[in-house]
Order: sequence, then C-alpha cells, then structure tokens
Amino acid sequence: MPLEFRDQAPEPAAFKALYDHTGWGARDRPSSFYGEALAGSWACCAVYEGSELVGFGRVISDGRLHAYVNEMIVLTGHQGRGIGREILQRLLARCRAAGITDIQLFAARGRAGFYAAEGFQSRPEDAPGMQYRPPLP
Repeated sequence: MPLEFRDQAPEPAAFKALYDHTGWGARDRPSSFYGEALAGSWACCAVYEGSELVGFGRVISDGRLHAYVNEMIVLTGHQGRGIGREILQRLLARCRAAGITDIQLFAARGRAGFYAAEGFQSRPEDAPGMQYRPPLP
C-alpha cells in the first residue's frame, strides 16, 4: 500500500496511539490531552499507510526566528523505509521557506547519526542551554 504524507496534524487518538508506541510518556492521558498538544504545532507531517498513522513529526516555532523539531516518530515496523527522513525534510523545507535558520531538536538516544546525516550538529559541551527538570514532589 502506498504511503500518504499529509502536512497536517493527525486525529488526537491516532497521535496518542503512535506516541504510546514510543514509551516516552504516561499512557493514562486521554486523547484530548494530545489534541491540545497538537494545537500548539506550527508545522506537521503525518504519514499514513491506508488509514493507519505510521509516522509523524512536528515543529513548534514562532514562525520567524526559532523552530524546534519535536516528536519524530515512525512505528518500529515501518522504520528503515525513509519515512522519518521524508518527514524531516518536509519540516525543514517549511522552516527554510519561512526564513527560519535556528532549527533545533533533541535526538533520542542512539538517533543522533540520523539527524547528522540531515545536517544537524551536536552542540559543544560548553554551549549555552539548559533543560528544566522540576523537583520531585
């Protein structure tokens, strides 16, 4: 079955199922939670095989200066087919078309090589930047 790339957010329930596949977050959140998260997207690329969502990526951005590539997900059984690369290329093209040159992301463990092949570079250890981690209750 051919792949269909759509430059729009998927239905929240489909996104939740794909997100749950990663094991990144709490599975007890309702689909509406994921719908609210998707509403904050600046650019999306959803990939379907038939009616099944098999890949997704999005960009959160101010639309001019900064963009952050987020949630690059491809179902395990569909990896290695170029789906992630096509998603990333479409998202980067959208950023470049808007004139955005500061495009950042966090690579999942073991995935930095994938992003390096697409032009991303690791930040130096002494580079600015911090991540907020709230104290445990």
